Amino acid sequence: MESTSNSTNLNIRVDSNLKKDAEDLFKRLGLNLSSAINVFLTQSVREQAIPFEIHEDRPNKKLLKALKEAEKMQKHPEKYKGYHNIDELFEDLLK
Repeated sequence: MESTSNSTNLNIRVDSNLKKDAEDLFKRLGLNLSSAINVFLTQSVREQAIPFEIHEDRPNKKLLKALKEAEKMQKHPEKYKGYHNIDELFEDLLK
């Protein structure tokens, strides 16, 4: 994949935690960071595209269900018990 006579340096800025996490992952996969980036670049050129889907974060089903439940509770507060402070909540929980 990489020829030493035709290689060049690529300098990029990356969050240090992201770099460490990526290095740990790639090590488990038997790659170093440089090899993993070369795999990504090679596959991108081969496919003439980014080799994975890029999209905005979407809420999962569990979160969507919780959001719908919160909307329902907000529309019908008379059906749900509310608390004015944390002490009131804990007092009720400990009954």
